[in-house]
Formats: sequence, C-alpha cells, structure tokens
Amino acid sequence: MNQTMAPSGERLIDLCAIWDAGVYLPSAAWNRASSGVARKRLNEAEKLSAVQEAQLKRLEVTRPRVLGSREQGQVPRMARQPPPPWVHAAFLLCLLSLGGAIEIPMDPSIQNELTQPPTITKQSAKDHIVDPRDNILIECEAKGNPAPSFHWTRNSRFFNIAKDPRVSMRRRSGTLVIDFRSGGRPEEYEGEYQCFARNKFGTALSNRIRLQVSKSPLWPKENLDPVVVQEGAPLTLQCNPPPGLPSPVIFWMSSSMEPITQDKRVSQGHNGDLYFSNVMLQDMQTDYSCNARFHFTHTIQQKNPFTLKVLTNHPYNDSSLRNHPDMYSARGVAERTPSFMYPQGTASSQMVLRGMDLLLECIASGVPTPDIAWYKKGGDLPSDKAKFENFNKALRITNVSEEDSGEYFCLASNKMGSIRHTISVRVKAAPYWLDEPKNLILAPGEDGRLVCRANGNPKPTVQWMVNGEPLQSAPPNPNREVAGDTIIFRDTQISSRAVYQCNTSNEHGYLLANAFVSVLDVPPRMLSPRNQLIRVILYNRTRLDCPFFGSPIPTLRWFKNGQGSNLDGGNYHVYENGSLEIKMIRKEDQGIYTCVATNILGKAENQVRLEVKDPTRIYRMPEDQVARRGTTVQLECRVKHDPSLKLTVSWLKDDEPLYIGNRMKKEDDSLTIFGVAERDQGSYTCVASTELDQDLAKAYLTVLADQATPTNRLAALPKGRPDRPRDLELTDLAERSVRLTWIPGDANNSPITDYVVQFEEDQFQPGVWHDHSKYPGSVNSAVLRLSPYVNYQFRVIAINEVGSSHPSLPSERYRTSGAPPESNPGDVKGEGTRKNNMEITWTPMNATSAFGPNLRYIVKWRRRETREAWNNVTVWGSRYVVGQTPVYVPYEIRVQAENDFGKGPEPESVIGYSGEDYPRAAPTEVKVRVMNSTAISLQWNRVYSDTVQGQLREYRAYYWRESSLLKNLWVSQKRQQASFPGDRLRGVVSRLFPYSNYKLEMVVVNGRGDGPRSETKEFTTPEGVPSAPRRFRVRQPNLETINLEWDHPEHPNGIMIGYTLKYVAFNGTKVGKQIVENFSPNQTKFTVQRTDPVSRYRFTLSARTQVGSGEAVTEESPAPPNEATPTAAYTNNQADIATQGWFIGLMCAIALLVLILLIVCFIKRSRGGKYPVREKKDVPLGPEDPKEEDGSFDYSDEDNKPLQGSQTSLDGTIKQQESDDSLVDYGEGGEGQFNEDGSFIGQYTVKKDKEETEGNESSEATSPVNAIYSLA
Repeated sequence: MNQTMAPSGERLIDLCAIWDAGVYLPSAAWNRASSGVARKRLNEAEKLSAVQEAQLKRLEVTRPRVLGSREQGQVPRMARQPPPPWVHAAFLLCLLSLGGAIEIPMDPSIQNELTQPPTITKQSAKDHIVDPRDNILIECEAKGNPAPSFHWTRNSRFFNIAKDPRVSMRRRSGTLVIDFRSGGRPEEYEGEYQCFARNKFGTALSNRIRLQVSKSPLWPKENLDPVVVQEGAPLTLQCNPPPGLPSPVIFWMSSSMEPITQDKRVSQGHNGDLYFSNVMLQDMQTDYSCNARFHFTHTIQQKNPFTLKVLTNHPYNDSSLRNHPDMYSARGVAERTPSFMYPQGTASSQMVLRGMDLLLECIASGVPTPDIAWYKKGGDLPSDKAKFENFNKALRITNVSEEDSGEYFCLASNKMGSIRHTISVRVKAAPYWLDEPKNLILAPGEDGRLVCRANGNPKPTVQWMVNGEPLQSAPPNPNREVAGDTIIFRDTQISSRAVYQCNTSNEHGYLLANAFVSVLDVPPRMLSPRNQLIRVILYNRTRLDCPFFGSPIPTLRWFKNGQGSNLDGGNYHVYENGSLEIKMIRKEDQGIYTCVATNILGKAENQVRLEVKDPTRIYRMPEDQVARRGTTVQLECRVKHDPSLKLTVSWLKDDEPLYIGNRMKKEDDSLTIFGVAERDQGSYTCVASTELDQDLAKAYLTVLADQATPTNRLAALPKGRPDRPRDLELTDLAERSVRLTWIPGDANNSPITDYVVQFEEDQFQPGVWHDHSKYPGSVNSAVLRLSPYVNYQFRVIAINEVGSSHPSLPSERYRTSGAPPESNPGDVKGEGTRKNNMEITWTPMNATSAFGPNLRYIVKWRRRETREAWNNVTVWGSRYVVGQTPVYVPYEIRVQAENDFGKGPEPESVIGYSGEDYPRAAPTEVKVRVMNSTAISLQWNRVYSDTVQGQLREYRAYYWRESSLLKNLWVSQKRQQASFPGDRLRGVVSRLFPYSNYKLEMVVVNGRGDGPRSETKEFTTPEGVPSAPRRFRVRQPNLETINLEWDHPEHPNGIMIGYTLKYVAFNGTKVGKQIVENFSPNQTKFTVQRTDPVSRYRFTLSARTQVGSGEAVTEESPAPPNEATPTAAYTNNQADIATQGWFIGLMCAIALLVLILLIVCFIKRSRGGKYPVREKKDVPLGPEDPKEEDGSFDYSDEDNKPLQGSQTSLDGTIKQQESDDSLVDYGEGGEGQFNEDGSFIGQYTVKKDKEETEGNESSEATSPVNAIYSLA
C-alpha cells in the first residue's frame, strides 16, 4: 500500500493510483487509525505527485478493465465487450480524487444524487471586438447539478435583459444575443460585461468581457503637393492612417494599384511610413499611395497619392547607371555617413510584455545605402527566437521572457562610416499562473485547501471571492481560514459547498479562476453490472474486480458461496483497491463470489460467477517429415479441450495462414497433402484455439527431388531428429528416490548422444517443465534423486547431432513425503521504497525446496543499534513492507522458511536500511580552477553526514555552456553532469568547449536523488585549438591541377587566424619534399599546380588559432583512371630508367649517329657543290619560287649554323618534332622529310648576295642516309 505519513500520525491511502485494477473512488482520504468514520485529506494541489500526473495521462487513453481481464503471466481470454456505462462514471470519479473538474455521470440513477456547483465551460474573449454589421453574441456556458441559471452585469451594474427588446439569452445557456435587425446602433452596447452562473450550491463568474465595436473610419480628404527632394537626400512619406479598431494593415501601392518595390534603400516602417534612405531619380517614375485594410469590414481605403519631384545634377535617367559599381558618384550624388531616420537620437527605450513579440526597428539614411546589423550588449541574440525582418532593419524576438531584457543596439554602416542606436528593453509581465486553483471535492469531515499562486511584473495582488462576492463581506465560516494565496478548509460539512473565485491582477492585466468546493455524502454504490459471468482456464491466474464508489470511502470485503469468512491469504490476494486475485485457478475455485462495500451510510454488494474450464492441449503433435515429390503426406494434430467451449483448428505455413487448395484436405485431427511439390516444403503449425485459450504445435516438411534409388539405402536417407522415447515406467519407489525406465525411439540415422529427464510439479508451477538430470545415449534407466513433498511427473527427451526429439508422454505421478525445510530463502534484502519505510524482499523457494505444504516465511527485523526486541510477521509472498521507520537507519533482518512439518534452520542476519530522503544540504565553498581550455578542477567542502539522509552515492556537478566568446555563434545550453563517486572533495570536469562561458552547480546525491543545488559558479574557458575543418574535398579536373575545398571547423574554439596546408608528392615508397601553405581564416579554396603528372599527392589541412593548430584532416589526390595494382612497380621502373644498361647503350648509339652525320655534312659543305633537288622529275617552278628556278641553291659561309641536338622523352625515344627541327635549322629553314627511297626532299632557302641558277646535279648527297652509305 502506498502510504505517506501525516503530521498527526495518520496514513494517506492513495486509492486511485491503481485505477487499472478496476476500482474507482471519489477521493483519496486520511484514514484515522482509531476510527473508520472520521477522515482527513490533503489538498489536491499538494497531493498530485509526479506518479499521479503520469497516471492521469494514462487514464486519458486507457479503457478500464472488464472484470476478468488479462494480467501478467498466463491470462484467460475473454470475449470482448463494449465499455459498460459504469466505466464513464468510474473514470470521472477517479478524476475527482485527483482534483480535476468533475463530470457528473450521465447514469440517471446517480445523476440525481451527485450534486455539483456551477463551472464556466465557455466564454468570450476578454477583449471582444464585434462586426457592427452583425448581431452581437457574448458567450457564456456553464454546467452544474442542478443546472445553473444566469444573469449579467454591465459596467459593474446589474444588466436587466428583460427591459431591452433587442437583448435575449439563449435557452439553457447564458449566451447573450443582441439583435439589430429592427434597428439600433451597436455602439450603444459597448462596455464591460460579466456573466454569473448560479445554482443552490454556489455562483461561478466569467471574465470581465470588454465589448467593442469594430471601426473603420474614412481617410480625411486632402490635397498633397508634389514632394520636392534633392537626389541622394533621405525622405519619409507619412501614412497617418485613421485610427481603426482593430488597427488596419498598412501597405503602399501606386495609384494604378502596382505594389511599390521595396529593398534596403526603400522600405515601409512598422508605423506604416515609407522611408527612402536616399532618393534616386528613378523614384519619380511612379506615385506613392498608402493603403489601409480593415479586418472586419474587409475594405481597403486609399490615401491620395504622393508625387515626387527629384532635383538632380544628372537630369538623364540612364538605366545603365543603375548597375554601375559606383552609381552615386556616376550620377553626381555626394556620399555621406549614415544617420538614423527612425528612431531619432542615439538611445531610446521600449517595454514589452512577457510572452509577446518584441519588435525593434532601426531605419537609417546615407549614401551609399547603409547596412544594418543588430547586437545585444553583454551577450548574444537568442538564436532560437530572434528573426531579422525588413531587410535587416527590424529585429523580432518571439515569446519574450525576462532574460530577453537588456540593451540592444543597431549599427548602421557604409563606406563613409557608421553610427549606432541603443534601445533599452524592459520586460514586464501580466499575471500568469504558478498554481491555478482546482475544484476540491471532499467527504464530510475531511480537510482540504485551495491554492492560488500567480506571478507577474510587477508582482500581482490576490483577491478571493466566494460566489461572486468579496470574501471579507461573506458570512463567517469557522471551518475556513484564509492565508494569503491559500484557503484552508477543516472538518468540512455539507454547508461548506460554494464556488470560490481567485482574481490576481497588476497594471498589465488580470486572471480570474473559479474553483468549487463540493462535499459528497453518498452511500456505497456498485458501478459494474450485476451477476457477471467470468470464465477462466484451469491453473491460470485471474482477478475479480468490483468497481464501486461512495463518500466517505467504503471498505470492501469478498466472500465465496455465501461463506462468512473474508477471502484473503493463501491462494487469494486482495489488493488495496478491493480487487480479488486468485493466483492459480483450480476446479474447487469455481463458484459465486460476493463483494460487499460498506461505509457509515450503508452498504452495497455485487456477485461474480466464476467458471473454470479445462485447458486446450494438443496431445498428438505433427512430426517432422521427409517426403519425395509426388507422394502423400499426413500431419496429425489431435486436440483435447473443454467440451463447453467451441474449438477451432487452423493451420499455418511458414507462420502465415495456409490456403487449403484442391491438393490438401483438412480434417479435425489432421492435414493431408496429396502430390507433394517443392513449394510445399516449409514449417506447418497447427493452432487449436477456443475463445479463452489456444495451443499450437509445429513440424517441418522436407521435400526431396524425384531421383533414382541409390544402391546404399541407408546412405540415401537423410539424418533426422530422434523419435520421442516411450513407455516410461517408475520402479524402486523410495522416500527420496525413484527409478525411471524408458524405451528409446528411432534414432533416424544419427546415433542418440544424450537423454534429458524433466519433471513437473502441480503445486507451485503446474504445467511448467524443469530439467532434472542428463544421461548418456547408451542409458535407458536411471535412479532420480527427489525432494520431499513434491508431486512429481517425468518425461524424457532424446538428443542426437541433428537436434532434440519431441518430449515423451509424461509418466504417472509420484508424491514424496513431507519434511521441514532444510534451507531458507536467499537474496534477502532490506531497502526503503519511501523515506519512511523498508521493503524486505527475498527469492521465494521453489517446489523442490518447500519440503511441505503451506510454505510460508517468518520475517523478523529490529533496529541494529538499539538491540531492541525482534518484530516478526508471517508472510506467504516474497516481500514485506515495514512502515513508520526513521530515515535511513540500519536494521537486522532474518527470513526463515516454515511449512506444516516445521521450521527451517535458524537464518543468518542481513543488514538492511530504511528509506532514504533527499539530501538537505549542498556542497559549500565550491572553488573552480581552470586547468586548460577543456578542463577545470573542482574543490568543495564535505557536507555533514546527518544532512545526507541516506547513502552518499556521489557528489555531482551540473554544468552548461552559457555562451561562446565568439559573436553570433549558437551554442547548446543542454545541461551536462559530472559524477564524483564516494566521499570525495575534489574532481576534474573535462571535455569542455574552449573559449566559452560556463555555469556550474553542485549537489549531493544519495539513493533517493539529488539534494539542493549549491551557489551557481561562473567560469570562462580560454581559447583552444579548433576542430578539424569539415568536408575536406580533393578534386582533380585534369592532370595539371588539383582543386582543394573545405568548410570551416564545426567548433572554432577561439578566434581563428588561418589554415595550414601541408602536402607532399609520393610515388610508391618514394616521397617528395613537403610543401607548407598558410591561408587566411576566410579562405576555403586552393588550387595546386602539379609538377609531376605521375605522382599522387597527400594533403593535410588544419585550422589555427592563437593557441596553435587544431586537429588535422588528411586526404589524397585521386589515382589516375588507368592506374591498377601494378602501377607502383611500373612507375618505379619508369623513374629509374636512366640507370638501365639498355638505355645507356641506346643513347650512345644515337650520339654516334649524330656525330657521323655532322662529319659527313661538314665534308660535303666544304666542297661548295650544288645539290639539285629534282633529278628525275621535271616539274616547272611556280611563280612563288622566283629564286629557285633551277631547283638548286648554294651553301655559303654566312649560313653556317650549329646543329641543334635532339631531345629524348622519358621512355628514351626521340621526339619526331624535335628531330625535324634540327634538320630544318641545319638547312636554314623550310620543310623536309624523307621520301620512299630515303632521299631528302625539301626546299632550302638562304640569304644570298646574288641570285644564280645552276645546272642539275645528283641530289643523293642531300639524304643523311645516303651520306652514311657513301662512307662505305
């Protein structure tokens, strides 16, 4: 039972915390130990604990149980029924005990008995603005029993509805209807209205409703002269809309209804005016009209338009200048520093109410157009609530709270300078609830209280009223005491019923709440249908519920078959809510159960008829089978069930419903499959079910392909699990042993390796089988050791390498004789679940250690230090709660087993402790020392042991990151904790963020929870190294360049001063020289020019602060597309090619060839001969060859130029282009190449002092190849 001590030594019994069980009571009450009549009760607002709140939420979604519903463990199944009418009544009555507003049940039999003062359920808004074109409706709805009547006041005076023909009140409602169809002015009815709902138990009040008629006045007619302004000057076009109710929505358009384009230069302020930071010539191209849209009338009124005349030094509106980089200078407009157009001056102040939106606005003029930035002095803007509007000219902070007060400033800047305006923000608050008074429902003689707590700025005042009148002028009530924001009721009586109003107000608003006090005096009443039938399965557990209510709280008792003894103990357990649980149903438990609820006003009773049904069991289960394709398979499933229940047998294949086709036949006890196919392979489950329970059994069918029969029949048959053992027999019956013999089943081509013997007993866990012993596969008989007073039944399971067989059929039962217990329960513990109790628990003994009937436990306890006499109690379960204990004191505990044959051995004492309470003191002299950028050390003074009030688990530090020292960096203020186990006086908190402001509090922690918090300490971590740059990307668009990109680090941990990039080329095991690049903190891109097209590059990037470089991130350039695994070896050979012998020989041969060519050419030139280029072809020269008519030319000394050496590529080959260039240079220009016979054909052009034509001669010597041949 959940109990809490009252100051007077009474017990608070929370009877509604167990709603699930099915009992619903109107309230929780103080149960006086000396008298069952006088009852006290705590205030509902105090009593509503976190557990009850969670229960209340669960009540909203949980349907009450029908009698006989499921519980944990094996639970009988029932046919589902719709919720009966008493469920709603019970739900409402349980809410009543939790202090919420109570709905009277709609059941006519109790509706007339349960009375209720009025409660306002619907009302109009405090500021009620109505459309003058419609009838006026002021809502006021209320409920109560009897139904309440209504009347109204207007401007604090009685409003006589009967005297005004236009005013009527809706039937069964307090809603006022004011009809203007026959004429009248709605403005005549403006004022403050208040509704009163009254019945004989009290009067409830609505809010004071201020009725206002919407207004949309016309714009005054006016003639507006053109506005003359110098280009570049600031301008404000004032709107000044007519005052409407509610205020109209303002927007600017041209007279042709085109919207005015707004940007950071031209924009509309919050007051509706249109601001030009600087006027440009193109602003004359349209006119400007202010428009007001009124909400209720849905009309738009337009002000006469403004026209602009812009004086300019550049009269032509050249559109090309709009995108000019220096547009103002191009137009001859002088640049100037910013100045504020709104608000004026350098400072202003603003007040905002808590929960509203704060809108700060700064509009500046200047040339060029200034940019606006926002800051908060001494901190950052609240990133989760702050939003910039109107091109950064407005800052909106939603849902303002007290921490949003302070100084904000806007900074307007352009290239000419900057100015700033400071706005001091004060946050006030209309009243808001801390504890709103709740309806209080009591039984006669109970105590209670109403609490009305509100907060605001300034602090609101609290005024109490009763039935709409000030409490000071109400008749005196000796049972009522007013203590500020609390009214205390003592020994309430029926005459104490009333409705109380709490009005809390300050200069910014008010709150009004109604809470009634109702006193119920109701005799017991049953809420469930009478004579219910509950059907349950044998050996299961069930719970019989008996929902009831009454005031004062009735007591409930159970009887069976009209017997006089109350059912409790043994197989029965009665819960605190009155539900009766039967732990294990037996045949003899069938019968009629009567529950009787009694209080001082009378009694009520109900009956439940319990029927016990036999369980559904499959006694012949389907077995695993192996079948060839095309054969017939039969799966057996024979079921035993209670004949009074309807049995349904169904089949599943692979855990899905089986479709019974034309190849299958389903009978009551089997499933036959004809012409088995491969798709029939799988697991088959037989499901036998009734409306209360079910049983199932599974077998696997393996289908073999149709193939020739092998010569070795045993080798072809697959191995399978063994068949079950059979014919179990008990012999050699002794007091503590018995011999069990069995016949093995077929091993199915796999030898049996083990037998497992299991047993079942029918007293503690009937139907549950336990392993007894294990024997080798060569044994089929064993002597079993037995425990006293157990009704044994045995079965055997065979095991081979494939798996386990099905269990054998059980043997006959054998009961051993009883004896006193030879041991006591283990795992004895004593721990407090509340601050004033100690729960003693232990592991209950099983059937094999009970040794006799009626196993019970003798629980003893006493205070350890006092050595007082032992307290003892006999318990049938596995726990006992000792109440009214001091906070956290040691106890000696003993738990001894006992049955009808005697007691067990004397138990050892175990030390337990009563419940802990929250620590009363916080650590003092908390000192914080910053060790580095991510860690601090803590030191504190030890708390006194008597303030811990439990076992000191740890000292705990709660810390959170208040802000970062970096501007505009959002930080998470999630609280974190560091634990320091044991009685320590110092510790280290690590893994902090550098360059941040932190706050820290310390608490003492025991088994109950945290104690009070210490004084908040503030500290700042120094600058640290940044985290790694994010998303480092390496891309190679071509073989010449590599592009690098990265993002800024997630955690700068200080003011970043740049990035460091280190990269190195590598080719296999060869690594080049490392190159280091430093970048500015804003640079996030870099391009690397490759110097080696073969090697790859490894890049390492890190960010830097003043402290140093942070964590680095490393990436490598992509491998070439054609690079495969052998690439490294290939490139190594390529890199080392200059050292290869064949390459040296080739180079020497080429050098020798070039030397021979030089010698031959020098010899030929020294002869001064002429070399005809056309020997066999007689092709005439064209006019483009005036100097070579004869096809020959002379060599002269002035044309002697050195021969350029040929170059080799990496693979050692001669480049064709470079070789050709060498020959061309030698021949002083022109083009040349070898023809088919090796001769050199070309046109050689030289500078000559004279032109001459020579005869044709042999040209073979012009070929370098022929020159070589000539040496032979």
